[in-house]
Amino acid sequence: MKHSSTSTNMELIHREVQNKGYKNPKISPPRSPQISPICRYSSAPLPHFYGSNRNSLVAGLISGNRERKMASSSGKTKRNHNLLRLVEERALSKKIEKEQKKQQVPYLSKDCVWNILIRLPIQSLSSMRFVCKPWCSIISDGNFIDAHLRCSETVLISFVLHPLKTTPPDPPNTFSVEASLLQRKPLSIFDHPLKNGPSKLYIQFMEIKEGKSKIEEYNISCFGMVRASCNGLILVDNRLKRGGLIVMNPVTRKLIALPVGTINPRNESFGFALSEVTGEYKVVHLFQDKLGYISCETINLGTRVWREVNGPSFGLFQTFEHKPVSAIGALHWLPEIRINDYIVSMEVDNETFHTLSLPKTGGCYDRIIEKDGFLCFVTHEELNIDIWILKGLYGEVWTKHYSLTNGSVIDMVPLLSFKVSGDMVFVRNEDGSYYVYNFKLQMMTKVEMEEGHRWSSSSFMLPHVNSLVSWERN
Repeated sequence: MKHSSTSTNMELIHREVQNKGYKNPKISPPRSPQISPICRYSSAPLPHFYGSNRNSLVAGLISGNRERKMASSSGKTKRNHNLLRLVEERALSKKIEKEQKKQQVPYLSKDCVWNILIRLPIQSLSSMRFVCKPWCSIISDGNFIDAHLRCSETVLISFVLHPLKTTPPDPPNTFSVEASLLQRKPLSIFDHPLKNGPSKLYIQFMEIKEGKSKIEEYNISCFGMVRASCNGLILVDNRLKRGGLIVMNPVTRKLIALPVGTINPRNESFGFALSEVTGEYKVVHLFQDKLGYISCETINLGTRVWREVNGPSFGLFQTFEHKPVSAIGALHWLPEIRINDYIVSMEVDNETFHTLSLPKTGGCYDRIIEKDGFLCFVTHEELNIDIWILKGLYGEVWTKHYSLTNGSVIDMVPLLSFKVSGDMVFVRNEDGSYYVYNFKLQMMTKVEMEEGHRWSSSSFMLPHVNSLVSWERN
């Protein structure tokens, strides 16, 4: 019975071992029916009937348990590492996206960029060319240049004289007109006979805003006088050639030398204007011979050839002391220094001269200026200043638009009328102080001058507009 019972138990153990996957049931340790299935992986002492393979079974069970634990731990570590990497990548992506949103420039249409750039001062506009190609294309466009010119305020252009013996070396960024024509370095100009000239000129301009003046430098030096100004271009004497002239834009520093015209150092006057018909800039040269006759020659910057035209009638001019004024399609001169009953006008397009009677006799402090595109005659009547306007050469008459009674003084000489605001600038003959009359407020205000800057006398000043205009544009 005992043998039968033992045999039956062994068969049961053998069957169970096969079910559990043991490959060799003969050497695999049989399982005792008294041991719980939970204890099969335990390291507790096994029954004595396991025989000689008991140690192998224990080692296998322990090793398998350890591998499963290590595999489980390694899987968890790998999953945690991947999860941490995803979190870090997402955080970095959000940070980059946030920085890009901060740096992202919103899209602006071409018209919007146009309206922004056209309101910038000329000093900023010149550097805006280098921002990007679309901006450079807008700023270089002829229509934009014309529109910016119409929006730009009038300034006073002048120069400061420095005797050559006491003139310090030019700063590195100074542009020398003569050296540019000679295609030399700025200092090499002193190798030229001009080094024996009396003085050197540094061109500057003064703008007036809110009753205060601000003097700024173009960082341009030259030896010739500034003769005239038109739409941002200036006419300068060419000291490298006797009787020569230079046209340049002091903002862009682009210049061109004109051929020599009639050489007449005795008495002469230069006018500079834009032809409304051809769209070309024209230089007018009046000069007086020894007999007192006034001759005239003109040159278009497109052809650059001097042409002789019929001058004004004999005896109309007594002096060229007053510079001509460009307005209503013509150049206008006051022919006398003190008393004037008429002005001499030359139409720019047909190049004919005629006289225009003034509404009243002008005195020594009375002048003609351009205001809002029209010809303006500013005259003194006791302590009042009357302003007359002429809107055309034909079919128009002088009309008195303003009479300034608040703050006017008899020795106030009109210099210019601001193109944008319409205010008028005066200089007192007594002390050289500047005043601005505000037509809206009907108030005369003394200009607060900037300290630490030299400024020339009123006889060397010209109304000017800083622009990007070029004579080459059609």
